[in-house]
Amino acid sequence: MLVENKKKKILINLKKTSSLLAKIADMVEKDCYCIEVMQQNLAAIGLLRSAHEMLMANHLNTCFRSAMASKNEKKKNQMTAEILKVTNLYNK
Repeated sequence: MLVENKKKKILINLKKTSSLLAKIADMVEKDCYCIEVMQQNLAAIGLLRSAHEMLMANHLNTCFRSAMASKNEKKKNQMTAEILKVTNLYNK
């Protein structure tokens, strides 16, 4: 579950990314200079990475912490596997 102040920040980043992606698509359609398109693309990637990092921090501080405090070994192993899977995807 997302902490409310984190949720607002994440949503801001995602909405900014959404409008930026529309701008990038428009730039490509208009044959804008490649470097300008790439700079905007990198800005969108930065916003998505930031949102991901906030989501991960929230998850670790809420869901993951709760699972690790429980006595349910299956849930602990599942949570650890999920974190590793997402981390591997992030690092690709």
